[in-house]
Amino acid sequence: MRHPRLPIVVVGSGVAGMTTALAAAPAPVRLLCRSADGTGSASALAQGGIAAALGEGDGVEAHVRDTLEAGARHNDASAVRWLCEAAPATVAWLDALGVAFDRRPDGGLQLGREGGHGVSRIVHAGGDASGAALMRALRAKVQAAPHVQWRGGVDAEALLLRGGRVAGVRVRDARGRQQLIEAAAVVLATGGLGALYARTSNPPGADGAGLALAMAAGAATRDLEFVQFHPTALAVDGHCLPLLTEALRGAGARLVDRAGVPLMQGLHPLGDLAPRDVVARRVWQARQQPAGGAWLDARSIEGDWHARFPTVLATCLAHGLDPRREPLPITPAAHFHMGGVATDLDGRSSLPGLYAVGESACNGVHGANRLASNSLLEAVAGGRRLGAVLAAGIAASTPGAYRWVERGASLPPENLLALRELLWHAAGPVREDMALRMAWRRCAAAAGAGWQMRLARALLQAMRLRCDSLGAHWRGDPGCAAQAGS
Repeated sequence: MRHPRLPIVVVGSGVAGMTTALAAAPAPVRLLCRSADGTGSASALAQGGIAAALGEGDGVEAHVRDTLEAGARHNDASAVRWLCEAAPATVAWLDALGVAFDRRPDGGLQLGREGGHGVSRIVHAGGDASGAALMRALRAKVQAAPHVQWRGGVDAEALLLRGGRVAGVRVRDARGRQQLIEAAAVVLATGGLGALYARTSNPPGADGAGLALAMAAGAATRDLEFVQFHPTALAVDGHCLPLLTEALRGAGARLVDRAGVPLMQGLHPLGDLAPRDVVARRVWQARQQPAGGAWLDARSIEGDWHARFPTVLATCLAHGLDPRREPLPITPAAHFHMGGVATDLDGRSSLPGLYAVGESACNGVHGANRLASNSLLEAVAGGRRLGAVLAAGIAASTPGAYRWVERGASLPPENLLALRELLWHAAGPVREDMALRMAWRRCAAAAGAGWQMRLARALLQAMRLRCDSLGAHWRGDPGCAAQAGS
């Protein structure tokens, strides 16, 4: 008798997870997500689009150059070339999937410009609602795919290992019920960790849970110190802050101080469209000054805001602000983690049977600072590549004893709030040795209190050990004396 094929388990239902699930056909896939209805991913909040060299006078070489420049040349050059070469085909695949990209009157794709790009090469869908448009199209295809079984409202809390290979997951639902799902392979597509910061553009679920689970199982990690801060989140009360898309600056908005003086004047050749790490530090510094602050002045932007920037307009109006008539208060916010589970370009981690894709993975493509609109691109291109690998077949599970590896209990809510403030002040856009050391000691002393503390300890250790400034990791002190375990 032939045994039924074990499913591929994909943990996470954002763009990367759904693309992987679709591309894995005809292999059976179990797609798991924390929210009951599959919402709540950072993908749905993405206002940027997809970067691709499609315009006249643009090319793959220019896209590669801008990606390397933004990443402080800490990137894996072969990964960058793969991504930039895959970009046009990625856009074409999404177009065929039904994503309604914004177009010019002549029918051609409308290309925008964002920070770090030397030319206009950003493809949007629905103006500043690109992430939501991609999610709608992908979800419709996933729900219609006979090989995908979707289950929401569950948290993957443990990995099952057999003979040193990942062989399944254990999930828990909101009522505390547990279930074991044996798997041919497990894919982590759980997003980033911005929600561990007091001010972030990420939803609450982007808390590094997948990364913490992989670390508990012994998977190698890479570049944990590189956390990107978006320079223009709307400075309002709350944890998950609304973004003011970089495309606003591409359309002519300016960064100014309280007196209306341009913040970026003379600081970078690209001015307001400098790479995100440069702009985020300038905004951070302006906000630290007595009676200081930073604003985004978008009053010069022409055209129909309802068509071009519907998300930004609606968000601002909901907070009593009108971007067409007044400058908007801004703050940096934790936005994207360049680090994660170390993988190759096929998504393989150091632990057999465990894969990662999207923001939870690190294959070196983003370097020390991600180029704007390369994230949705990588999520789709990486998901398609990984899905094809999984569809081709996975090595059989090796014999051996089963054992569980658990992520562990979560921090109590009040402790999580304190951790978010600790990381915001010690591990923000500008870092100093003493603050990093004290924060690391606090997390090390409380490592048993919850998995978030152990993850934060690893992040802070990586930040302490990189004494030089590089990309999004910026040291405000002249040097450091970090010693492992001190």
